[in-house]
Amino acid sequence: MSLRLFTDDVLFLQRLLKAQGLYGAALDGIWGPVTEAGATRFQALSLQIRERHRTFDLRSEAQISTLLLTAQAKARGFLARVLDAGIIARIISGARSYEEQNRLFRRGRYGNAGPVVTNARGGQSLHNFGLAWDIGVFGPDGSYLTVPEPYERAAEAGLVEGLEWGGHNPRFVDRPHFHLETGLGVAELRARFEAGVAYAPAVEAVDAP
Repeated sequence: MSLRLFTDDVLFLQRLLKAQGLYGAALDGIWGPVTEAGATRFQALSLQIRERHRTFDLRSEAQISTLLLTAQAKARGFLARVLDAGIIARIISGARSYEEQNRLFRRGRYGNAGPVVTNARGGQSLHNFGLAWDIGVFGPDGSYLTVPEPYERAAEAGLVEGLEWGGHNPRFVDRPHFHLETGLGVAELRARFEAGVAYAPAVEAVDAP
């Protein structure tokens, strides 16, 4: 599973697991038997969520499985509604470690090539807490679409109570971005995440198509 993405940042994984009650030891950044058990339990629960919903393309599956369990359930329902509306979409980004976020932040800055894609450093993005996912919308020929209209249609089809869309963000309009709403600001989310304290409802409360 794509959980393997985080084996190079064990502390990040431990925080993600502990905030969901799946890891009870110290946040020490060391992969040991307790971390292994928590990761295994996380994978098993992710599979249960997938079985209750739909299975998607490999790229979407890889990214969904990095999310907080609560967000996985919502992301699956979201993507199903978007696809049922006739929109060819995939989830192309899920949870990101702080270092991954910092690499994105450096893109288009400090002499690095590419356009600026985010204003958030590590610890400042909802992706860093497993709450957010980005989609790509594609044409019938497989081309990646960047114009606003298909992303607006995806938001119209996929949004339900408890989800928020980056297209509504007046400071940085981010149409491919969707996330689970928690009612908490980024600073509070970061504090809870780094302490391994819960910051989203249990998956049972939101696991509906």
